[in-house]
This record gives sequence, structure tokens and C-alpha cells, in this order.
Amino acid sequence: MTEPTAASPQTPYRVLARKYRPQTFAEMIGQEALVRTLENAIASGRLAHAFMLTGVRGVGKTTTARILARALNCTGPDGTGGPTVSPCGVCDSCRGIAEDRHPDVLEMDAASRTGVGDIRELIEGVRYRPVSARYKVYIIDEVHMLSNAAFNALLKTLEEPPPDVKFIFATTEIRKVPVTVLSRCQRFDLRRVELDVLAKHFAAIGGKEGIAIEEGALRLVARAADGSVRDGLSILDQAIALSGLGGEAGAQVTEEQVRGMLGLADRDQALDLFDAVMRGDPGAALERLAGLHGVGADPVVVIQDLLELTHFLTRLKVAPKSVAESGLSDAELARGQEISSKLGIAALARAWQMLLKGLGEVQTAPNPLQAAEMVLIRLAHVAELPPPADLIRQIREGGPAVAATAAAPVQPARPSAPSGPAAVSAPVPAPVGGDEPPPWVTSSQGGSGGAQALRSQPQPEAESGLSPNPQSYEQAVALFSTNREVLLQTELEMKAHLVRFEPGRIELRLEPTARPDLANQVGRFLTEWTGQRWVVSLSNAPGAPSLTEQRQAVENERLARAGEHPYVQSVKQHFPGAVIADVRVLKPAIAPPVPEVTLSGELESDVPDDLEEED
Repeated sequence: MTEPTAASPQTPYRVLARKYRPQTFAEMIGQEALVRTLENAIASGRLAHAFMLTGVRGVGKTTTARILARALNCTGPDGTGGPTVSPCGVCDSCRGIAEDRHPDVLEMDAASRTGVGDIRELIEGVRYRPVSARYKVYIIDEVHMLSNAAFNALLKTLEEPPPDVKFIFATTEIRKVPVTVLSRCQRFDLRRVELDVLAKHFAAIGGKEGIAIEEGALRLVARAADGSVRDGLSILDQAIALSGLGGEAGAQVTEEQVRGMLGLADRDQALDLFDAVMRGDPGAALERLAGLHGVGADPVVVIQDLLELTHFLTRLKVAPKSVAESGLSDAELARGQEISSKLGIAALARAWQMLLKGLGEVQTAPNPLQAAEMVLIRLAHVAELPPPADLIRQIREGGPAVAATAAAPVQPARPSAPSGPAAVSAPVPAPVGGDEPPPWVTSSQGGSGGAQALRSQPQPEAESGLSPNPQSYEQAVALFSTNREVLLQTELEMKAHLVRFEPGRIELRLEPTARPDLANQVGRFLTEWTGQRWVVSLSNAPGAPSLTEQRQAVENERLARAGEHPYVQSVKQHFPGAVIADVRVLKPAIAPPVPEVTLSGELESDVPDDLEEED
């Protein structure tokens, strides 16, 4: 009588991930450090009472937990054996655990049983001795899903369990597990399985199944698995089903079939696309993208392939020895060397940043193909630009672009027709008698950006290297601009209200959105910069408006006063829709300051209130 085949109804088909799940430590791949540690611990009898297994999905956490449970409870074929690194698989304990029916090995899914009640039920069972096994083993999968109350209920038992109880936890989110639990466990980090190891493993499984698999197909499957054995076996199972093969003689899974199944662009075509983009040829790049899309390549996958190529070519330039891990063939490697020899690190780094940003755009765009085209067009356009270092060098040396800019001084605009925006230069007498300009007059040299420009003049540094002691709140805030503490300066200008100021002491009321440690940080920096102790305290008093609000009030006053000037009103009558664009005090080298009023199609700034109408 012949043995039933995989397609026979007597034996339902088992997916490769279940059929080839390791049953002993020797069958595990890619986890040599873990296996060696557990084998030595079992052989020497130095067994922890709790184990924490962590790693990405599909690397063998639950499988390791079940093998460990069998290793601890195996009695050997004759029933007299002890804990062993090689479970026999034939004793009652081994078979019961393998079939998930052993009463002393309880496996719990924390994703579906997260409450404290479930943990209390588990703890109640800890008090009783094992029924037939040597150890009572509790396997809790996805342990990070437990609630805080459940973790707290487990702590005491986890710290001092009975000698015949073992806990084995598995999780993919180790950071979500409380440190109080981690400190009571032996932690094992399962690594991603390397590409070459996965490819060899899949080739061996293909041989056992009687199916030949091309080497390129194996590497594509291993690369798509991303270090997960289970994911790779699932993809391999799908590839075998796609090829229509079931173990027939001469059956083969080809690279082209796997590439089409995964929606991957052909690597040669991806290299051609990358070469066209980096040569600054958007037409050829769009043509190749359309060809890839026409054969089923996903635009998101195309951008991901370009990112992978950028990373590979960069590594090829800085660390040539590492290219052996990339999974490329000799022909692809030679092509990569040809392309990388034409590109610098700066160009590759710029391409990486643009592709990384473009990947997010393609993933969220209503039409991914259009978004991918725009990414390639931008990248091709940037490829024609000189490197930033060359631009900086050109600016420093006064290149043609800088010279052309310097040779063309800006002239005041003149109105050409009543129908368009107007720009009017109005000479205004400068203040005499040494009086300071009014607060709404902004120097063209100083600007109007910060508290330092509006409120105080820069203070010279002391000979000791320390900043002078501020005599006003505005001067104190200006120190943060001088010392380039821009974030703290912004917080003080926008979210702080001065209640009281005296040298060495500041009292503030902060907005609810201000950083909680703002007062401490301000006091510490002022003390450090001035060499004198500063105390910054908080108050509930309303205080003065913030510096930003004060500047805005001054700006609003300037707008209102400038708009009321008869000269400005006359200009508005001749040019309907014209608005004040800017108010500047021109300071020639010899002549006294001459304010200039610039108006445009929309009102943006103001005019001094002391403008006089011309006769």
C-alpha cells in the first residue's frame, strides 16, 4: 500500500511553516548564541525559573519555548532520563507537549487574555505540583499585551515561584514589558536570520519537497522574508502554489515567477531607472517607470528598490567588502560598480534623502504612480545641480552668480500705471536734535525681528569673557539670542509674561503650553553667562504682555498711524487697492536718514506719522 500523497484527502496539507517547524535545538537556524546558552544551562543544571524570549515575528520565539518545555520534561525512551538538550520526541511528555495536550505545560495567548483575572487564575494553579511532568511550564505568548494590573499580580509569583514551576515569556515588543518583570527573567534576544542562511534553509526544504528552486528565486524569497523564517516559508509556499507544482519530477520555481508574485521590479531595469535619474534624464526615467508599472510593479516597491540601490551603491563606495551580503549576482555587482564610480557620496546621500521623503508621498498619494513620477522628476532635476560644496566655494570666491547679483543694485520701483500695484519713494525729514526715531520706525539695517532690535542695544562682552549683567527683561532675553539658545528665547518671547524684574531676580507668569522647566533653565543659563546668581520664579499674577504681543501691538500702531497720513491717503486715492508694503529709514553713508515708503497691491506695513504733505 502506497503512502498517501500531499494532495490525497486522507492527509490534509500542512503548510511548510508548520511542517518544518524545528523539534530540537539542533534543527534551529540562525540562533547559535541562544541555542548554545540553553544547552549549557541544561547540561550544567543552571536553569532559571523564568525566560524572556524577544525578537521580530517568525524567528522562533514560540518554537524555542516549546522545545525548552520538552527539554525540561523529557524522560527519554525508557522513562528514566532527565533534562536534556536533545528531547527524544517519543516519551509521553515529549509527545504530549508536541501535540499541545500535556496538562503541565500551559500555553496562554496574552493578546486575548490580558486581564488580571486571567493571571490570578494562572497563579492559583502554580500552588499545585505537576501532574505527571518534572516541571510545570507556563508559556505566555505576546506577554507585552498584559495590562498593568496583570503584570503587578504576576510579580510576586514570578520572583519566588515554586521549584517545580518555570515561566517562558515571548514578545515582539520588549520595550512594553515593565522593567520589574524583565529584571526577574533571563532575557534572550533572537536575531534576524541572515539572508544566506535563509536561502540555504529554503533550498534544503525545496529538496525535501522534490521541487527545484532557482538560486535567484531563493534569494528573492529570503530577502522578502526580512530575517523571519516563518515569513519566508509562507512566501515559498505561495511561490510553489503559483508555479502550479506539487512535487512532480522536474518541477522548478523560477526567479521570474517569484519576482512577479512579489510585485518586484526587475533588478536590471531598476538599475537602468536609477542610472537614468542620476544622469538627469527625466524622460528616460519616466519611460522606464511606465514599463515597470505596465508589467505589474507597484510604484511604492519601485521607490523602495531605488532606496535599496542607493544604500547598496553607497556601501559599495565606503565599504566594498560588505557588498557580499547584498544578495546581488556578479553581473548586478559589476553594473553597480559602474554606476557608483560616476557618483559621489554627496549625490548618493542627497538621493537617499529625497527618495526617503518621496516614499512617504507615494504611500499616501491618491495616485501612487503620479507621485512616483514627481519624485523621479525632482531627483533628476537635482542631479543636474552642482554639489553644495561647489556652490559654497563659488560664493566665497565671488563666482559669476554672485558677481551678477552684486552688479545689479536694487532701484526703487516706480508706478507705471494706475491699474497696478504702486511703489512710491517719499523723502521724509529725518529726526533732528539727536532724538531717537519713534518706536514704529524700523532701521533697514537692524530689521524688526527680535526683542533685542526693539528694546535694547547689544552689550559689549566683559573682559573676563562673561556677558554683562542685564538691566532689563529685554536685555536678559537678548542674551539667549546672543548665545544661540533659540528655543529658550522663543519660549521667553511668546509664552512668558513679566511680573517683576530686578537684577538677579525675574518673576514670570508662563502660558500653559510653556515647557515646565523653563524657569530653571533660564536661571541656570543667566547665572552661567553673567557670573552672578539669578533666581527665576513663577507667579499667578497677570503680568505684562509677552514680548511678541508687545511687538505686535507696536506693529499694529505703526500700520494705523501710517495709514492715516494725508500723503498715504492721497496715494491710495490715485491707486485704488494699493496697500502699505514697508516703511524703511534709509541711512546713506553721508546724507541723513531718509525714510522710504513702499506701497504694493496689498497692505503689509506702515508709514511714519510725521510725513508732511508736499505743496
